[in-house]
Amino acid sequence: MEFKHLVDIAEKWSSGNPFDLIATEETNERRLDFYAEPGLSFYVLCPDMNGGADNFHVWSESEDCLPFLQLAQDYISSCGKKTLLEILNKVFRSFRPLLGLPDTDDDTFADRHADMEEEPEAEHQQMGVSQQ
Repeated sequence: MEFKHLVDIAEKWSSGNPFDLIATEETNERRLDFYAEPGLSFYVLCPDMNGGADNFHVWSESEDCLPFLQLAQDYISSCGKKTLLEILNKVFRSFRPLLGLPDTDDDTFADRHADMEEEPEAEHQQMGVSQQ
């Protein structure tokens, strides 16, 4: 995938959460750097289909952030190809407690919000009635 397309995905992803895409670098590494207050940072190395790396890689130069990237690192190393968006969502989920957000089973607020929009209001009312 072209690096420009990956940058577009990263910019769109960062517009819906506290992380900002602060730097991109294609020359030596296909790298996307992200930052959010209070001092949370990580970067993603993107695959290079021209003989370079064939998987994404997430890392942080901050020792405090590294343990929180374990979920995303495990996800990347599991079977199957992963998309940049899937990996960014795993990273966001890992950092939720440090961002002061509730830890949920959902990967992102956007996913949760999209699911809510797809369910009709009547279904929510029926669920409330059936539980009484």
